[in-house]
Amino acid sequence: MLGDREEEEDDEEAWLQLRPVEPLPSQCCGGGCSPCVFDLYHRDLGRWEAARASKDRSLLSREEPQSCPSNLNPETFLAFSISTVDKVTKDTYCARFALPGNSQLGLRPGQHLILRGTVDGLEIQRAYTPISPANAKGYFEVLIKCYREGLMSQYVESWKAGDTAFWRGPFGGFFYKPNQYGELLMLAAGTGLAPMVPILQSITDNADDETFVTLVGCFKTFEGIYLKTFLQEQARFWNVRTFFVLSQEDSLEQLPWSYREKTHLGRLAGDLIAELIGSCRRKPFALVCGSTEFTRDMARCLLSAGLAKDSYFLF
Repeated sequence: MLGDREEEEDDEEAWLQLRPVEPLPSQCCGGGCSPCVFDLYHRDLGRWEAARASKDRSLLSREEPQSCPSNLNPETFLAFSISTVDKVTKDTYCARFALPGNSQLGLRPGQHLILRGTVDGLEIQRAYTPISPANAKGYFEVLIKCYREGLMSQYVESWKAGDTAFWRGPFGGFFYKPNQYGELLMLAAGTGLAPMVPILQSITDNADDETFVTLVGCFKTFEGIYLKTFLQEQARFWNVRTFFVLSQEDSLEQLPWSYREKTHLGRLAGDLIAELIGSCRRKPFALVCGSTEFTRDMARCLLSAGLAKDSYFLF
């Protein structure tokens, strides 16, 4: 009888070791992804409880179907090799990741991925949107701003070519379709430019897509504007306009002449939003991405300018 009890205790300990570990708050990126890391935990916990009740460990190894041509999966992190890491401003990096052969990542324009990092034994997860074209072959690129005290920033700043990073996805509730809207009004602050880039490029790469685009990029300084060359090239297309709002520049005279007419000093506010909407060539659908405060302010300004809630999307 004593031996049977010890055997039961050993079996119970073995099951407890297989129990899923509840994620830490730092492991949630806060981006509203579905499934969230906590969704995965509760799914795995339910699977563990069912396996334990039936004493069938095979239930724990059930494989989930892949949901993306590139083998990306919202529930499973995959390893990608870092090809290059370039510093584009004093606190922002552009990292390129290799894909096998000529394969494509498989994201729709504007969708994002979740990056997993570990710093001092603490696992963290953050959401980032690739800026590479949706049809890019053999690679994808991500723009990442680093903060002085940021844990993920410490991880990213340690990257070098040849390292491996882990991503899962895709995520995102906005799916762009060619000619779906008369005009897109893109309002982006800082790295909030990222989801706009593949959407814009998908429009200009498609000769049959006649969507007008008005892109407004908000930055602190002229030097801090991301992807200047790309944005200049896009502005040459017949259906694309670009504007900039700089909050910490004192004078337009300090800017290159080609930027002066399309740059506003200060902050993007209701009067300028109304002016931009009024100058759109067709009825716009607005896309907004930036900090929580920026997104909230832009939503309020868009409503005040007459756009309905179903006429904008907040990343």
